[in-house]
Amino acid sequence: MGDRPRLFGTDGIRGKANTELTPAFAMDLAKAAGETIDGSVLIGRDTRRSSPMLAAALHSGFNAVGIDTVDVGVLPTGGVSYLTRTTDAWYGVVVSASHNPAEDNGIKFFGSNGSKLSDERELMVENRYLQGEPWKKASADLIGLQREIEDAQDRYVAYVASLLPYSLKGFELALDCANGSAFLAAPDLFEGLGASVDVFCAEPNGTNINDGCGATRPEFLARRSKGVLGLCFDGDADRMIAIDEDGTPANGDVVLAILASYLKENGRLDGDAVAVTSMANLGFRRAMEGLGIELIETAVGDRYVLDAMMERRLSLGGEQSGHVIFEDRTTGDGLVTAVRLLEVLMSTGKPLTELRTIMTEYPQVIRNVRVRAREELAGADSLWAAVAAAEADLGDDGRVLVRASGTEPLVRVMVEADTALRAATVADELVDVARAELG
Repeated sequence: MGDRPRLFGTDGIRGKANTELTPAFAMDLAKAAGETIDGSVLIGRDTRRSSPMLAAALHSGFNAVGIDTVDVGVLPTGGVSYLTRTTDAWYGVVVSASHNPAEDNGIKFFGSNGSKLSDERELMVENRYLQGEPWKKASADLIGLQREIEDAQDRYVAYVASLLPYSLKGFELALDCANGSAFLAAPDLFEGLGASVDVFCAEPNGTNINDGCGATRPEFLARRSKGVLGLCFDGDADRMIAIDEDGTPANGDVVLAILASYLKENGRLDGDAVAVTSMANLGFRRAMEGLGIELIETAVGDRYVLDAMMERRLSLGGEQSGHVIFEDRTTGDGLVTAVRLLEVLMSTGKPLTELRTIMTEYPQVIRNVRVRAREELAGADSLWAAVAAAEADLGDDGRVLVRASGTEPLVRVMVEADTALRAATVADELVDVARAELG
């Protein structure tokens, strides 16, 4: 295998639709994956213009090697995970590029347990794909069949609703569905729970997914939701960013802090620990320390959070971006995260504006530096000396994180400090050193 790039990244396969991710690619990938299993495959998608095309190619590829497929249509990633683990599907497949722009797309696999494939299983599929022709060819009487689960969304929404032990009657919500997979499921869920719902960005046209809205642009809903709780989802609804009643976004760190505190207080935080990435805010870290909750730190990427949760049998983990994983240890699900946050609000009778005071967010500045080769970061002595000096100067009032991008020739510089100006100043100084040594 050598050092060749992996086909699968930390969140499946991503690329430009019909350029890198073509129907031919999707069909051959499905053939490769189909040759490694002996059971049906469930396929869902988001609202991108290219998603039906790629989903159709996946169906055809699996069918060509004798694998039956089940179409669940447009459904949040969490819904595909749920249906995969509650049916007899061998794989679940999601066609989506999550929070990326409409021109991108992606293909993500789940195992029969509803969790992302292991590295070993991904490598098995990847190796078979790279071998290419000849593919197994099912005889006419063994070609895989396609069928639909017509009530897929109803099944998924009923499951998520069952997680909330309260009615939302009389509760007001604002939803930003990012013109993506949650555009029907989210309003259906919260209206079914009794809430009065104001819905935004729920008119997908194939090209407006994540366009100036959703979990990556919470300011859109923040300008429109003051006075009520807002919930922002991304294109495949595996992320959720909340907006408090004053119109201020509460990112994944804030939501995780609230959930961790509530679960610990109620004896439901397994291991009295939470798994987070190295990007978790310093304010979050200090809040957890004050609550006696251990932090298990991982590399950036929700699959690494999940790995740590599996290893330690934890019931909570997540990312600042809004991915949160619970005790089923499967995948991030924005609708489930929203329901679990609403449980805290309903149980305590406190608004999000009050609950979020459990932590004080430190200003965080992130800069991307384009470099010759990200592999040279480890030997960048001048940069690491500057990092050490910055850390010494910040002391307990901040922290520095410098890391290479996993996919691009970039070095990411993150600085947290007691003021935004101080964080920006330190970050800019480190960027100058990084450019001089690595640019």
